[in-house]
Amino acid sequence: MKKLVSICLLCASAYTSAEVAVIVNPNNNNTLDKGMISKIYLGKTKSYADGGKIKAVGQKGTAVAKAFTQNVVGKSSSQFKAYWSKLIFTGKGTPPDPLSSDQAVIDFVASNPLGIGYIDSAKVTDAVKVIGKF
Repeated sequence: MKKLVSICLLCASAYTSAEVAVIVNPNNNNTLDKGMISKIYLGKTKSYADGGKIKAVGQKGTAVAKAFTQNVVGKSSSQFKAYWSKLIFTGKGTPPDPLSSDQAVIDFVASNPLGIGYIDSAKVTDAVKVIGKF
């Protein structure tokens, strides 16, 4: 039993230290701070400063998604889901499309000049540009 508790604590500490990278297409020259990124993922900002329409994607049910919503958006996964459920129900917005993995997010952002997403910072490739790590 003592070993099981130790393993769980070790896994929990590894989860909390995961660094999330927010990525955009390499051709995107817009700068975004944490507050602006949060507004994008809460549906409060729909365009970049240069007027381009933001195409945001997220991840569904991954540790990276949990870390992102907590560290960047400031909500737990359940609060984030409830927030978007309310907006969907009232017809006031649609959440970023959820993708299944870091690689799916990289592929989307790399092929969409106005794309933005988040991934595990250890998975960053040259196909995308990092605009923030949290």
